[in-house]
Amino acid sequence: MTTRTLAVVSAGLSQPSSTRMLADKLSDATVAELADQGIDTTVETFELRDVATDIMNHMLTGFPSPKLEAVIEAVTGADGLIAVTPIFTTSYSGLFKSFFDVIDSAALADLPVVIGATAGTPRHSLALDYALRPMFTYLHAIVAPTGVFAATGDWGESADSVKTLPARIDRASGELAALVAASDRSANVRDPFALDRPFGHLIGGLTGE
Repeated sequence: MTTRTLAVVSAGLSQPSSTRMLADKLSDATVAELADQGIDTTVETFELRDVATDIMNHMLTGFPSPKLEAVIEAVTGADGLIAVTPIFTTSYSGLFKSFFDVIDSAALADLPVVIGATAGTPRHSLALDYALRPMFTYLHAIVAPTGVFAATGDWGESADSVKTLPARIDRASGELAALVAASDRSANVRDPFALDRPFGHLIGGLTGE
């Protein structure tokens, strides 16, 4: 059976959180879509709250901890990414942005991504297209056309009866699954921490060139 890897990043701050709930639903739907295509999927899910201190230390020192390095390698080496953030002050959370700030700007090139966001009110839904989508486009990721926003009302009886949250999730996961099925990044991705030139060039040309 063909295999693919899927990384899931949730920037929810509470535990449990609606952000993680949305990330899990997108992940489950994508895995099911890929299974229908005969593709087995390995999923790695990361709560950024668990590496929040490591992210800040990396921003201050320029060096990732082993724990954060493992998360970065899993995300940059995946065939697809689901990235979900709560919306604070009309945009993605600082923790979410800081994580992607410490990743090399070329490491997400051609990575299929589905973006998702959560907030208390539907008024923040446009943040998907004016904040998240431009960020991943700048990083040269391949962003699926459908982003998924979930307001508080989407989880209860007051959910939109015209276009439900499950329908939006199914559409986004179908788009991501198609992109992931065509991806071979996990077999060919470059080490995000590798040096472009031999180490000797950094300490006086010890390579003899």
